[in-house]
Amino acid sequence: MNLKEKAKEIITGFVPTFWVANILELFERLAYYGAKAVLTIYLANKVGLDEEAGFLAGLFNAVLFGLPVVAGVFVDKYGFKRTLMACFAIFCIGYFLIGLAGMEYGQSIVAVVGKRPYVIAVLMLTAIGGSLIKPCIVGTVAKTSKPSAQALGFSIYYTLVNLGGAIGPIIAYYVRQDLGIEFVLVMSSITSLLLFFGTWFFYKEPAGEVSEKKTFSKVFSDMVLVFANLKFMTFLLIFSGFWIMFWQIYYCLPFYATEVLKYNAFEFLETVDAWTIILITIPITALVSKVKPIHAMIFGMGLASFSWVVIGAGGTLTATIIGIMLFAVGEATQAPRFYEYVSFIAPKDQVGTFMGFAFLPIAIGSFTAGILSDWLRSNYLHTNPAMMWYTLSGIGLTSTFLLFIYNFFVSKSK
Repeated sequence: MNLKEKAKEIITGFVPTFWVANILELFERLAYYGAKAVLTIYLANKVGLDEEAGFLAGLFNAVLFGLPVVAGVFVDKYGFKRTLMACFAIFCIGYFLIGLAGMEYGQSIVAVVGKRPYVIAVLMLTAIGGSLIKPCIVGTVAKTSKPSAQALGFSIYYTLVNLGGAIGPIIAYYVRQDLGIEFVLVMSSITSLLLFFGTWFFYKEPAGEVSEKKTFSKVFSDMVLVFANLKFMTFLLIFSGFWIMFWQIYYCLPFYATEVLKYNAFEFLETVDAWTIILITIPITALVSKVKPIHAMIFGMGLASFSWVVIGAGGTLTATIIGIMLFAVGEATQAPRFYEYVSFIAPKDQVGTFMGFAFLPIAIGSFTAGILSDWLRSNYLHTNPAMMWYTLSGIGLTSTFLLFIYNFFVSKSK
């Protein structure tokens, strides 16, 4: 396809709601990644929950990534627009209440229920709201793209997701420097309020074929079906090792940057992964397109695991940047092939169901990474910081080895 044909496809391949949904997604990701960039530091240093900041951040993301399948029930019942508006309304309230825990005039409210119960409650509220957006935006992209432009539509969507991940933390840095770290959460709250009105005025319910309606009983039966597939669950559990590593960019790295490297702008380091992904995903995908998905995933996870050795052995800001870039190369190598492999390993008459649960490694990895980050910080941050990264590398290399063994037995069985 030449440039002229590609430009025509961009112009004619999507209905206006496609662009509205993607703009909403871009700004929602700005709010989300801005808040996520500072969340562990905020909970530890501003709110005073230092010993469990990683656990709380991990729990937040585990719920956010663990509920989209259930959220699909609400999308089917109430439609995309109303569900999106509910999401942004909950986000607006939730982000503000999280920020309130770090404000002086909010302490009397927090004291009524206790600091820890209050933080857990508002984090869970916000995460539940966040889980609603995933089926809405992805579903809108599918319904508002012509069949010939659907692949391009999802490429635009994923590019904007990464763009939000790259820009959000940078904005968070300047807000934190000028106003205070708690106002990063307020910024996310205000952004969500604007998104609520943007959805109300500009988003139109997309037309399209009506798929099978989801119910809670259907979701439960799907869970039983997935969890009973030992091969698939084994693969997902092994692959969660990658996400245990990934989340440390947001859980451990901010503390390492500020307390060991003495680099206060930790948000900039958190964007290195996203910027690298934006720049290299297309060429890397083309480079490994002829490689079997499982082999690309093994190589990508191995490279991502090695990246932490570079950070630990270097012990400098430059080494940290190089290490994160190496991690991003590993991520770009395996990420596009992961869903391809899931569709391959799933039973042929249940591909849709199994693809719906392919996010489980993200949720499992986030929860485990949060607990691990608290342990790593308490044991190594001030005594032997390199050991944090060596431990993380060991976890990744173990997962890589298990994935290799898994592939050997799966290939042998076939």
